[in-house]
Amino acid sequence: MTVSLALLVLGLVSAVAAPRLLARADWVEREPVVALWVWQCAVAAVLLCFGLAMVLSAASAWRTVRGQVFAPAPRAVVEAYALGPYGPWSAALAVVLFLGGAWTGAMLTREIRDSWARRRRRRAELRLRSPLLPGEEPSGERLVVLEAARPDAWWLPGQTPQLVITTAALQRLKGHQLDAVLAHEVGHARARHDWLLHCAGALARGFPQVPVFAAFRDEMHRLVELAADDVASRRFGRLTIALALVELNEHRGVFGPCPAPDGQLPQRVHRLLSAAPRLSASRRLRLTAYAALVPAVPLVVAFVPGLHALG
Repeated sequence: MTVSLALLVLGLVSAVAAPRLLARADWVEREPVVALWVWQCAVAAVLLCFGLAMVLSAASAWRTVRGQVFAPAPRAVVEAYALGPYGPWSAALAVVLFLGGAWTGAMLTREIRDSWARRRRRRAELRLRSPLLPGEEPSGERLVVLEAARPDAWWLPGQTPQLVITTAALQRLKGHQLDAVLAHEVGHARARHDWLLHCAGALARGFPQVPVFAAFRDEMHRLVELAADDVASRRFGRLTIALALVELNEHRGVFGPCPAPDGQLPQRVHRLLSAAPRLSASRRLRLTAYAALVPAVPLVVAFVPGLHALG
């Protein structure tokens, strides 16, 4: 029970501290891909803390679970965890954590279902705006051009992902700007950013009061755009993708003095134009390695009593 409480406290502290520590980091906008990895490792560590606390609490409360969890372990290892004296409290904690895990699964299922419904609606709208001609068969083309007065471009994920771009965007984008927009959207598709956003949205919707999950959702929406901007800028230059963003979004009023719905676009353009240098390869490697070790901390806490008993 002591280990379960330690894991629970560690999870709660991490859930509060992780967003604050990452908010202070000065390298996040320079390396959004590394920041995405760090965020995922931090959230995985929090979830792992709660999951291991649930397993050990259930093992403390019920002999059947204890027999399954510690089946191959020597008797000294089982005794090191002192599972017996806290049965009622362990059962309550295990049930609460199990309900939290079930709620997380339900929210993720709901998020995926809602995403599929939105995707079906958007594809239906796309078929309505771009109907097949008589005798024409669906070809599953990856690029769809729509007749529209406003410039726009977006990636529609699915089994047959499609990039949709309007005729107004084709008229406004010049030179390699169109190629940069295509590279940006392809970057989203190849990195499967849609699944990352689904998971972040499910956790934030299920546990809105947990700081790390709310910050995880907000940062994922921001960082995936920065990462896709970098994919395009590495191929076609920062100025090209910055001008393309301006051309596609100028009519929305996001660059004016009044607040706009998408306030991130001016910051994205400023970031591209300021051209802050990337971190060195060695520092990127160190940050990636350190982040990968974060989920190992709950495992160390969970296994320390058993390893100490074996030693």
